Amino acid sequence: MSSREDARAVTPPDNTPLKIKKPKSIAAGIPAANSSLIHGIKKMGVTKTIKTLITVNQPDGFDCPGCAWPDPEHASAFEFCENGAKAVADEATRSRVTPDFFAKNSVQDLSEKSDFWLNKQGRITHPMILKPGQNHYEEISWKDAFEMVAENISTSDNPDRSVFYTSGRTSNEAAFLYQLFARTLGTNNMPDCSNMCHESSGKGLGETIGIGKGTVSLEDFNHSEFILVVGQNPGTNHPRMLTALRDAKRNGAKIIHVNPLPETGLVRFKHPQDYMKLSFGSEALADMHLQVKIGGDAALMHGLMKVQLELDALDHEFIETSTIGFDKLIENIRSTSWKCIEDDSGLTRFQIEKAGRMMSKSKASIACWAMGLTQHKNGVAVIQEVSNLMLMGGHIGKKGAGLCPVRGHSNVQGDRTVGIWERPSEQFLARLDAACGITSPREHGVDVVEAITKMQEGEVDLFFCMGGNFISATPDTLATAIGLRNVKLTVQVSTKLNRSHLVTGDTALILPCLGRTELDVQKSGKQFVTVENSMGIVHTSKGGLNPASKHLRSEPWIVASMATAVLNDDRDWMEFALDYDNIRSLMSEALAGFDDYNERVRSPNGFALPNPPRDSRSFNTPDGKAHFVSHELPDVTIPKDRFIMMTIRSHDQYNTTIYDLHDRYRGIHGNRRVVLMNAQDMSDRGWKTRHIVDIISHFEGKERRSDGWQLVAYDIPKGNIATYFPEANVLVPLESTAVKSNTPTSKWIECSLHDPGTALSEE
Repeated sequence: MSSREDARAVTPPDNTPLKIKKPKSIAAGIPAANSSLIHGIKKMGVTKTIKTLITVNQPDGFDCPGCAWPDPEHASAFEFCENGAKAVADEATRSRVTPDFFAKNSVQDLSEKSDFWLNKQGRITHPMILKPGQNHYEEISWKDAFEMVAENISTSDNPDRSVFYTSGRTSNEAAFLYQLFARTLGTNNMPDCSNMCHESSGKGLGETIGIGKGTVSLEDFNHSEFILVVGQNPGTNHPRMLTALRDAKRNGAKIIHVNPLPETGLVRFKHPQDYMKLSFGSEALADMHLQVKIGGDAALMHGLMKVQLELDALDHEFIETSTIGFDKLIENIRSTSWKCIEDDSGLTRFQIEKAGRMMSKSKASIACWAMGLTQHKNGVAVIQEVSNLMLMGGHIGKKGAGLCPVRGHSNVQGDRTVGIWERPSEQFLARLDAACGITSPREHGVDVVEAITKMQEGEVDLFFCMGGNFISATPDTLATAIGLRNVKLTVQVSTKLNRSHLVTGDTALILPCLGRTELDVQKSGKQFVTVENSMGIVHTSKGGLNPASKHLRSEPWIVASMATAVLNDDRDWMEFALDYDNIRSLMSEALAGFDDYNERVRSPNGFALPNPPRDSRSFNTPDGKAHFVSHELPDVTIPKDRFIMMTIRSHDQYNTTIYDLHDRYRGIHGNRRVVLMNAQDMSDRGWKTRHIVDIISHFEGKERRSDGWQLVAYDIPKGNIATYFPEANVLVPLESTAVKSNTPTSKWIECSLHDPGTALSEE
């Protein structure tokens, strides 16, 4: 019998046929409506589909787990998008993963299945244990599971040998309890999914404007005159954002789309609900698509700033009274030549000047971005270049203007706000300690990359995951697998089967939890939880479906039960699980901006957390001013016959969860092991669509390899390629991270493509 070491960390090669169609020119519309219904009915049935879709994102319903885009004022009975409907259907599926399923399937056999297949098996129904040396999970009681965690921690020589990871789906209540437990235990080892996505945004904005969050509200989109959407694909990742862009466009806003790939959602948009009003037309969104080369965004920002300087499109009074560092910025921008800007960005001076002139006429501009900016070595720096551009024109702290990092997970921002952070501020810890009667550790903990390194070195006894799919979400998959296998006990709080249940420590636990869609009934009655969206609004979420299994437990209950088993303190942790109002009462005392939490969050649309740049045009920096932070342009040159690869996600995907094998907007169906490549680059090498290549990534003399990828000719700049994650994560070097934020550089991977039919050349 093979050992558990043989379990695949990477999804196996996909032999399903690749079908290629013409990319779509219009986002949403009837296909989106049909897709929403098909996914719902197929997985949930008709009755449950109707029940869930009319309660998602409603004041008395649950918050969609699909993304963190804010809800409007609930003017419609249908506040969901196609991908939100898929996320809901995926969670509320009728399929079940039972103890019998695990008895029939070893972890090795399951690892030979695709991520798509694993997810299709459905909801996990019982707590399960994978014992040392065994290949099949077995049922375990909740009591025995918590005792096992307690024993692991008690036999460890210090709290820092435990690591507590958090996914962005975790509610504010569960996340607050989780961090309180970890800090009471004595560690700040709290990596989270933000480390891999918007950590660069938080670091960059914290230095420039004094807060690591965006500064706009949803209403600002109705008053904006110019919107810059950079490194983002809202049509797939945040479809409800398209409605805000459509409304802004109707109000006269100019929209510029900056991305190496043309994305359908920013070309034309048709709101699916318009068909109910017998309105059948579609609307153009972006006025320009600036097709930058991967990594060329900083050069573009320098070019746009040049134009603003030349046209004197500056808010001189704001710059003089509220900022610092402008003179140094001017010197830096003027010293950057147009030739350098054109070469690095892949754009012409004419294109940049045209976009810059549009911006110069705007009195209120918004800049939006996502991982296309954050997951680069210069991720922090390029976000500060965006901030520089906006500060020049005073586009902050006024109606219709501001900075807008768009989060993916539905509560990733909320988790950070309530304390999920390996590097908390002294101000946060002092207030937490005073309210909770503890002494939190001051030594910084580990982030995701540091946690993997620590596991590789055998310095982790317990790795506890509150949601997520760690092995598939992280970079350098094989290196991560080595780390996980070095851990004594790995614990996954999960709703559905994923690859992280198959690549484990010596002992592994699966603790099945309630989903967002499900009723949460504790001893005091029905409960609700709260979340924070991308724009700092905190609101309620309350599921209405019967739980998938009577053995499921809520995340707050799981944390409270673990704390009861592990900690020898005077706190009655189970009081928190009895009634979540008890958690929120403590949060009111422990967290800035959460005063009268229980009352304020019960208002129909929740409440906005304090945001000084937005609320009063003030900045919580050491000198009280916004900072222009100058940077030299990054080196974006690459060796001959190398490519820069970025990882992307398909339309039928939410982070690591694969709903289906379709990327409808890009016209790619049936197979995910594809490389989007410039047609001229393919022709130069004598390659055609469906040609098979192996990909080799290069970093600091080390190579990582992944074989058997099919080429697809696509509209992407020469020298650039794109692949889907998580399949391509195996090629992302663990050591290649953004300066300051330590975010993996999943959008900048130097690669070579090898034709399996030829011998490798000597390098």
